[in-house]
Amino acid sequence: MSLLLRLASPALPISHRLLCSSLPPTTFLANSLLFAASSPRCLPSALSLYSLLSLSSPMSSPPLLRPNAFTYPLLFRAAPPTVALALATHSVKFLGAHAASCDRVLGPCCLTIASCRRVFDRIACPDLPAWNALLSAYMRCASSAADAILELFSRMISLGTVRPNEITLVAVIGACGELGALGHGVWAHTYLVKRQLAINRIVTTALVEMYAGCGRLDLAEHVFATASDRDTRCYNAMLQGLAAHGHGRAALDLFDRMRGSGVPVDGVTILSVLCSCAHAELVDEGLEYFDKMEIEFGIEPRIEHYGCVVDMLSRAGRLDDAEKLIHEMPIVPNAAIYRSLIRACDIHGNLELGERMITELRQHDPDDSGNHVLIANLYARMNRWEEAKKTRKEMKSMGIDKSPGSSLLDMNGVLHEFLVGDKTHPASKEIYTMVEEIEARLSEHGHRSSTTSVLFDVEEEDKADTLTYHSERLAIPFALIASDPGTPIRIIKNLRVCADCHESAKLVSRVYGREIVMRDRTRFHHFREGECSCGDFW
Repeated sequence: MSLLLRLASPALPISHRLLCSSLPPTTFLANSLLFAASSPRCLPSALSLYSLLSLSSPMSSPPLLRPNAFTYPLLFRAAPPTVALALATHSVKFLGAHAASCDRVLGPCCLTIASCRRVFDRIACPDLPAWNALLSAYMRCASSAADAILELFSRMISLGTVRPNEITLVAVIGACGELGALGHGVWAHTYLVKRQLAINRIVTTALVEMYAGCGRLDLAEHVFATASDRDTRCYNAMLQGLAAHGHGRAALDLFDRMRGSGVPVDGVTILSVLCSCAHAELVDEGLEYFDKMEIEFGIEPRIEHYGCVVDMLSRAGRLDDAEKLIHEMPIVPNAAIYRSLIRACDIHGNLELGERMITELRQHDPDDSGNHVLIANLYARMNRWEEAKKTRKEMKSMGIDKSPGSSLLDMNGVLHEFLVGDKTHPASKEIYTMVEEIEARLSEHGHRSSTTSVLFDVEEEDKADTLTYHSERLAIPFALIASDPGTPIRIIKNLRVCADCHESAKLVSRVYGREIVMRDRTRFHHFREGECSCGDFW
């Protein structure tokens, strides 16, 4: 009967197929139909059947059928997140909290990520689908969960009860790219090859993103070039990698090859092209692509595209053009657009325009800590210390905290994190001794701290001390101590690198003969022999 119901005409409503059959409806037969209908296209029919069979009527009559542990995973597979959350509540109602949490398939699907983790931890022997469900849930988290993914994967491997597959490793590879954990990423790639697992388009895209995110653009390009099947997402990953590393011309060449191969172009593709132009100062090319994206590619510009063009014009010093675009764009500007122009006003010294943009930014996003810091920095550049201090006081009174500067360093497969002024590292004493040595050697080579990056109205000597203990200025000395001579230093920074730390890193690369690869919030910087790949344009 189950097979006959699946073969029934798709035109017949799914609930009618079951209720009009000669057999009394059972949960097993209902699950058979749900299995046939558990795709996003058929979700309305599946939910209709679930509602008809499992929910009480307005007269409070009992449900016709009682769902079991096989009912909900079929619905979860097709449901969007908001619907899935409601279904998770129903699963607890019908099955009980203990049954829902102990089921290896159902458990990882339920509730929020925190609840999901608690449920998973109560499963005695999770199998591979359960592990993958949890790892995939962490991948979909809005907040960063990369460290949790690597911790889970390490636990999975140490237990030795299941063997990871492609789905597992896509989650792990993505986490490695976010954290800059190159060693772990290379291990995962090697595992894929040795186990002869399928390196499909999804895996290829994850590897390209990981290698580009870890600063190994050469390996990202190798993976991309050797892939037998490349789709839009794969091209977008490579374009984004080239953009982040400042390879604007190479990105435009790849975009031309993408169009020539017939791969569809989407909004992310155009955004990656615009970012490539912004980071490589290819303003005319970027404006040309932006002007014809709707006509030639049929893609309507979104707020992200307008923001990228404003950023591109601002970086190039075309501040009046950037302001004009903000006022003429058909979409209401967001805070990020104003921040781009304010930051450029600081760099290019157009303080009058910067102050006008501050007024508009305050109206759009008054509670963001980054906005307040940006505003205070601009006032400090203008030597208007009272306004700068007032901005800081406003932050404190509103309970707004500035995100602390943080730098991650991958050293022999171990991730070390440094905060500004950090003294919690086990090698803290040796690090600060090395800091003093570096500053002395840089002074011998003519380095003088650019104290305009410091917010407070304090003495110049104190400002220089503040800059000396930025998070990357602690990560670099540790790397010089703990790694072999000539080994590249790879740093992932959560904030935009300041001008003085940028100059310091350039000089360290020449004095100590080390390549320093630093990823900040906006792009990559490759420091070699006293020069940076960004050409001091960031």
